[in-house]
Amino acid sequence: MARPRRPSPSEGEALITTGTVRFERDRDDPDGWLVLVNGVPSSYVDLADPTRLDFEYQQWTAAVLAAVHPAPAPLRAAHLGGAGCVLPRCLEVTRPGSSQVVFEVDERLVELTRQAFGLRSHPRFRLRVKDGRDGVATLPDASQDAVVRDAFAHDRVPAHLCTRQFLADVARVLAPGGIYVANLADRPPMPRSRAELATALDVFEHVALVAEPAQLRGRRYGNVLLLASSAPLPAQALVRGLSGGAAPARLLHGEDARNYAAGAAVITDEALEAAAAGSAAPGTARARGGADEEEARP
Repeated sequence: MARPRRPSPSEGEALITTGTVRFERDRDDPDGWLVLVNGVPSSYVDLADPTRLDFEYQQWTAAVLAAVHPAPAPLRAAHLGGAGCVLPRCLEVTRPGSSQVVFEVDERLVELTRQAFGLRSHPRFRLRVKDGRDGVATLPDASQDAVVRDAFAHDRVPAHLCTRQFLADVARVLAPGGIYVANLADRPPMPRSRAELATALDVFEHVALVAEPAQLRGRRYGNVLLLASSAPLPAQALVRGLSGGAAPARLLHGEDARNYAAGAAVITDEALEAAAAGSAAPGTARARGGADEEEARP
């Protein structure tokens, strides 16, 4: 798939379709590069070690996938949001034979990251310029072991990737035992986490949240993972995987998850359309996927 090639990327900022991208070299590691999209850290790419996951939520995502589908078994995975393709690069090394597709809506961002990091498509890795929701719609039924959402519009999660209708399409493409992992960011009193959880419960039988304990207690801002599956989640394996790393996280599942979502409204396409009709202004455009949700990626 995505084999890094020399020479190394060049530092600096460039215009992309939806704003700007900046490549910054890690001063402590000549092989490390931080990718910032519209000023927000989006990826950390280690050219020498594709298995390196610097962002905590990416470490959690890898732990979740390992618990649900133990390595080194290959995965069929769809990734919504591209940038540096950090997780796909990791999975290619740790799970040889995996078949992956990445959907990234920003064509210029794809061009620049291909050039910077030597990302090359091949039959088992496809990097497509396409909105994540539109991309999922092209996938066959029961074709994916995992769908991973890590897509942002500027510094916000595209709301059209949070609705009941979108999740129904995700459920369609997941194979038996498949899992949906969605990255979001939230702050107390965690309105987006609760709303996304309530929406997932409307589509999937088994759901959970992953976050730092202090965040779930409503004490800080940070990343949250939403997990959803039609099959029971391996709670014990998830707890072990999430608690044993450098960035321990808590798993909220079962009745605790249902209680956490109590009272939150399900996100629907109709609600988004009604809100857009009431607040649309000239010059508004979809960026990196569509209408904005709430919080920035840290």
